Amino acid sequence: MSGEPSDDELEQLREKKMEQLREQAGEEGGGNPREAAQQRADAQKKAVLRQHLTDDARKRLNTLKMSKPDVAEQVESQLVAIAQSGRIQGKIDDEKMEELLRELTPDSKSFNIKRR
Repeated sequence: MSGEPSDDELEQLREKKMEQLREQAGEEGGGNPREAAQQRADAQKKAVLRQHLTDDARKRLNTLKMSKPDVAEQVESQLVAIAQSGRIQGKIDDEKMEELLRELTPDSKSFNIKRR
């Protein structure tokens, strides 16, 4: 190993730093309870997704988030609900994520680009 932190470790460090910044902002401005609750929910959602998705599956979800943020938000919510209900055994890999996306977004069109 080259000594570089893994993606999971980097994500955890980011979460800790964001939590520290949120606490500082909350202390300075009094904070909005609704925003604080939303941030906690987002952090919990990220933790659940990190626990149940492989790196490749998370990359696929992030790519979807870049192109269709509203669809990605719905997919994330569905994944969290599935995970919290206990219907996920093990981790979701890229192939399972692709199947889930097809199931959860049936109206979305997929196409392949073939080069000649």
